[in-house]
Amino acid sequence: MQRIRLRYTKRGRLRFTSHRDFQRAFERALRRAEVPMAYSAGFTPHPKVSYANAAPTGTGSEAEYLEIALTSARDPEQLRTLLDASMPTGLDIVEAVEARTSGLADRLTASEWELRLDGVDPADAGRAVEAFNEAPAVEVQRRTKNGVRTFDARSAVVCLESAQTHGSPADRPSDQPCAILRLVVRHVTPAVRPDDVLSGLRAVADLAPPVPVAVTRLAQGLLDEETGTVTDPLAPDREAVATEPQTAAATAAATAPA
Repeated sequence: MQRIRLRYTKRGRLRFTSHRDFQRAFERALRRAEVPMAYSAGFTPHPKVSYANAAPTGTGSEAEYLEIALTSARDPEQLRTLLDASMPTGLDIVEAVEARTSGLADRLTASEWELRLDGVDPADAGRAVEAFNEAPAVEVQRRTKNGVRTFDARSAVVCLESAQTHGSPADRPSDQPCAILRLVVRHVTPAVRPDDVLSGLRAVADLAPPVPVAVTRLAQGLLDEETGTVTDPLAPDREAVATEPQTAAATAAATAPA
């Protein structure tokens, strides 16, 4: 059995797809690409696909991850190309690597997000960010299936700062002001999401964007505590594969269909 780890995106209008929608589209792509999937046992076998920490519906992402198990070896890049061609545009399979290490989910301990606040002056956003960062705690509320829950949105935030706004016309759908925030947050329980941080900005500085905020996950992986950056979770697998390039290629070639 071979395990392949994939990185995929949610872009454009496809950011509004739910995780269930993505699962259906991905399983159709597996069938179209004729991937030799391993299946679970039991009365209703399912393809062995492990999803890790999917982004909330309505948010874009450049860094979603999953792992699949195959019954025979395939070249990861060829497999990526076939799957990407079978997926809707916007749900793009952008990277594939053979799994040579354990614990992918354990390496997803933090996320970096970009928050685009159209209609918000960058100076106002900067003052709100400063107030949020200086607060010892920022309590917010979230409605759950068990009722309204109150928790601290400040403690999980590693970094919240204003980013430079680009002046490209393609990035500016109107002549209204636009603030861009960069957020790095730890994956904790209860999870602190970008909308919780936005609620915190509203609580500490009365920052209320006039239109919905465009949220995009830029990266997720292990948090480098010294630099506050999020590292690539697939790097250990790539490094392990690089130490045995001939073995991996020979295995794929020997088991590939004629």
